[in-house]
Amino acid sequence: MTMIDKTLTLTATLAAALTMAAATASHAEEAMEKCYGVALAGENDCAAGPGTTCAGTSTTDYQGNAWKLVPAGTCTTMETPNGMGSLEAIES
Repeated sequence: MTMIDKTLTLTATLAAALTMAAATASHAEEAMEKCYGVALAGENDCAAGPGTTCAGTSTTDYQGNAWKLVPAGTCTTMETPNGMGSLEAIES
């Protein structure tokens, strides 16, 4: 095998690995959902109600109008001291 053949093989292998990594990351992002009422104070991903700006702005643990990204299909099975997680904002 010549040096050019080795370089081409290595380049093709690297390109394939990068393509697979990108596809896996894209799939992982799609497999998440917003879950309301499960974030601890200051650890929400966004939407923490009036007077807040976004991520990290929830003021209480398990705030009903603050959400956290969780793996798809797990939200409504997450138990908190205030009940289960919700796919919609929880009115207090």
